[in-house]
Amino acid sequence: MTRRPAGPHSRDGARRARPPALAPEVATSAKPPAPKPPPAAVDPDLVLMGEFGRAHGLNGEVRLKSYTAAPLDIAGYGPLTTADGRALALAEVRPAPGASADMLIARVQGVSGRTAAEALNRLAIYVPRARLGTPDDNDEVFTTDLIGASAIDATGTVVATVVAVPNYGGGDLLELRPAAGGATALLPFTKAFVPDLDMPAKRITVALPEDFFEAPGPKPADDPG
Repeated sequence: MTRRPAGPHSRDGARRARPPALAPEVATSAKPPAPKPPPAAVDPDLVLMGEFGRAHGLNGEVRLKSYTAAPLDIAGYGPLTTADGRALALAEVRPAPGASADMLIARVQGVSGRTAAEALNRLAIYVPRARLGTPDDNDEVFTTDLIGASAIDATGTVVATVVAVPNYGGGDLLELRPAAGGATALLPFTKAFVPDLDMPAKRITVALPEDFFEAPGPKPADDPG
């Protein structure tokens, strides 16, 4: 299972990579956040919950890619934090138009008007890992731990890197970038294709179909930007 930034992702037939739902907390007001800091500033004890995209309309709403098990549950974790420690609260979320279940339209406390919403673009939001507890079994993992993990084959050779964990309604997928370079491809996050997880080493074992990276297929779509 993969836990998405707030719950676990599962890997029975399908692994889970999303964090579990938490009891809602009282949201606190927050000032409009500043632009996203460099990725290197992210504390490893923070679990990625979502990422804002472009502004939606003129009244301060913004697109939000949610990494929680149930996408709308991202609003129930209480105050979220940016990589540099600033707090913000989601006042309202609803599904965004389109096929991606994890894409939302959000309103952030203290953010009004299109200009303020545009300042959120590409801003990632987190919760401290301690607030989420630990995965229930070895088939659960937080999405944020999968991103950047090395994908190795049965011989131990690194064949790819996990760059994203999208979900388009049919289960979690791993977006893999080949070690040799080139276009990414999507692999179902199931035990059949991902037989082993070694998250302390940030490494997963994959069983890639023949010509996996050469074969045409769906590419990630509807990103938060």
